[in-house]
Amino acid sequence: MAKITIPLGPQHPALKEPENFMLVLDGEQICDATVNLGYNHRGIEKAAENRNYIQDIYLLERICGICSHSHVSCYIGCVEEIAKVEVPQRAKAIRTLVAELERIHSHLLWLGVAAYEMGFETMFMYTWRDREQVLDCLEMLSGNRVHYGINTLGGVRRDINAQQAKEIIKKINYLEERTKYYVNLATEEPTVLARTQNVGKLPYKVALERNALGPTARASGVKMDVRKQEPYFIYDKLDFEMITYDSEDVFGRVVVRVLELVESYKIIKQVLSALPEGAISVKVPWKIPAGESVFRYEAPRGEDIHYVKSNGSEIPERVKVRAPTLSNFQSIPYMLKGDYLADVPITIAAIDPCMSCTDRAVVYDAKNGKTRTFDWEELRKYSIEFYKKKGVNFSTK
Repeated sequence: MAKITIPLGPQHPALKEPENFMLVLDGEQICDATVNLGYNHRGIEKAAENRNYIQDIYLLERICGICSHSHVSCYIGCVEEIAKVEVPQRAKAIRTLVAELERIHSHLLWLGVAAYEMGFETMFMYTWRDREQVLDCLEMLSGNRVHYGINTLGGVRRDINAQQAKEIIKKINYLEERTKYYVNLATEEPTVLARTQNVGKLPYKVALERNALGPTARASGVKMDVRKQEPYFIYDKLDFEMITYDSEDVFGRVVVRVLELVESYKIIKQVLSALPEGAISVKVPWKIPAGESVFRYEAPRGEDIHYVKSNGSEIPERVKVRAPTLSNFQSIPYMLKGDYLADVPITIAAIDPCMSCTDRAVVYDAKNGKTRTFDWEELRKYSIEFYKKKGVNFSTK
């Protein structure tokens, strides 16, 4: 039988954001696959270099709706390190609380999406209904359900009182009971097992070679979690397990995320039971001293990395973001090979991809073999000329 090549995306019902996967099929079986990026560039990094440090908090929060706290925490970790700011313990505890609430939010959302890709719509409805509990907690703490805006340079914007802590514990207790049901579904339900076991295989060595991160890597037996290896906030004072599994397939990625929910509940209860007294923020200079810093953060999808370079002004000279999805994309072609076309949606979904998080643009000059750096005005002129060639004129007269 002749091999055929079919595109999946950039617009496709199985993809929530634009991305292209070229699949080479021998009948229904995938014998080769490639991932093609570049369909979604919002220019966030460049925009961050034209705003002050406070404005960038709210800009970088919008890199991702599910990992908004992750990206901001990573960014302000860099800025606070450069400015040599000592964040109060109470603020660190509140950041940890929001981080784990966000992890629960993300994993429940993912569990519903994965169930939907398997055709298990009842589970999708159950998990998204229960996810409302954690969104209510985030709204109560910050005033917002998605982009919380709880972080500020030097601490957090809002404190937490005894009544709020009591309400959060109540909702976490409810979610703990519900998660017992999800653990049983993930490990025993025939539909889940049939659609996930031995699908999207990613052996331990390949996961390391391709720099897999987060639950994708831990489901292949890779013991890697920034909260354990390079603790930030108050994670070094908390008792929780790093969840790993050795099935090296989509089933393992389901198990890891479901069991991580249980660990997040444990963390939240510990934080609220011993919340430090004191201030929730300290003053940070408007102008940040010259310097540079890198911060690592364990986002729900895996290790998030931010780099910030300052030049002594109130505006950063360089902001660089490496979201976990960009790293996990490298494993997808390997995971798809040997599987069937029907398994593609759940295999891609299993890394919990965020295409917009991979927001990236590089201009390469083929004549001299070098990349080119644009300032804001050069980038604007380039875009105007680019669209003029396509018959669209955005320039002002």
